[in-house]
Amino acid sequence: MRYTVENEFLRVEVDSLGAELASVVDKASGAEMLWQGDPAVWPRRAPILFPYCGKLVNGSFTVEGKQYAGGQHGFARDLEHEFLGCDGTALRFRLTSSAETLALFPFDFVLESTYALEGRTLRHTLAVTNTGAKELRFGIGYHPGFNLPFDDKHTTADYELRFDTPQTPIVQDVEAGFLTGGTHPMMENSQVIPMDDRMFDNDSICMGSLSAKTLCLVEKDTGRRISFDIEGYPYTLIWSAVGDPKLHFLCVEPWCSLQDKADASGDWADKPCAAALAPGQKWDTALAITFQR
Repeated sequence: MRYTVENEFLRVEVDSLGAELASVVDKASGAEMLWQGDPAVWPRRAPILFPYCGKLVNGSFTVEGKQYAGGQHGFARDLEHEFLGCDGTALRFRLTSSAETLALFPFDFVLESTYALEGRTLRHTLAVTNTGAKELRFGIGYHPGFNLPFDDKHTTADYELRFDTPQTPIVQDVEAGFLTGGTHPMMENSQVIPMDDRMFDNDSICMGSLSAKTLCLVEKDTGRRISFDIEGYPYTLIWSAVGDPKLHFLCVEPWCSLQDKADASGDWADKPCAAALAPGQKWDTALAITFQR
């Protein structure tokens, strides 16, 4: 079921299935800014990645010798989240561990999602609580996609990605969806990543070693932009689906953990994580997205 929150500038819808952002409309123009999903291109819109990001070696992991099968990006995106209510300009959802999740991931948890409007900014907060009796290790990340170009008068080359300060991103080398362990610099001391329709032919670009506070998708001739607050995230990925002559959307994805290395042991205790929570401990993060039209 979809739930709506709005203010003077934005109207936002969130689907309780996956607690997934479903629509972001600029009220002045009526323009839908969020990618609306297309099975022929990419069917999702803005999935929550939990309890891990990316792929698992052999599509599984082990905990205390027992094997658990797992698809890409975890299971939170595919489950119904409980709607907790609308508090003024914020929608709140909760996913609680259950027999269904324990069969996939043998740890008790509560995952809370809050979507709050603050002027032209949408702030999505994710909070994880360890409700079990043993340590909870998990990965987590964001994966929102936005329509590109913003209108039919522009093409991909009319846009650029712009950091607020010069950066030298270190890109993780990936083969077949898995980390190789290698890295390379994407550019040196530059604020701008040019955009073109072939830039994701080799899959996503995973950038680390960033000190920037924001990364903006900018329409060069008008200045219209979508700004992502990436400060504090160890990794920021950019991605779009390949297979069409042109891009239809762009995902900007702050992650707190990564996919497996190709030679990963598969043991959950060995997997790098966003956090390792003691029983009763809580952890949270937030992504602020600002729409300037």
